[in-house]
Amino acid sequence: MRIKLEGITILADDVASLASFYKNAIGFHASVEEEHYVELVNDGVRLAFCSRTLMAENTNNHRSFLDNRQGQAFELNFECDSPEAVYELLEQYVAQGAVAISEPTIKSWGHTTCFFADPEGNIHSLFAVNPV
Repeated sequence: MRIKLEGITILADDVASLASFYKNAIGFHASVEEEHYVELVNDGVRLAFCSRTLMAENTNNHRSFLDNRQGQAFELNFECDSPEAVYELLEQYVAQGAVAISEPTIKSWGHTTCFFADPEGNIHSLFAVNPV
């Protein structure tokens, strides 16, 4: 039996605001937009945002959806076409509400990498493979 990862759902305190950041700053497009759920499409995995209240309803009010989140739970890694694109995209994302966590740096494993936080504090990376 084979299984594939089809999508990722990010819990959000403010679904509309977080989805807006991913649409406007990163360039995803909405396929579903509801008050407590937004689904975005791109060339990779489906990315969705869901309110904690809706997930609590769907899971018989499981405590993990009712408690406030603390700490980093996941990271999205966005591969760029070039090291220059890492710099450009970080600047664009910050202008649209992201917070720069670390500036682009050349890493020992051959990538130019930086980290940013989305408007709800989820930290993600932008990277590009450095030319040889």
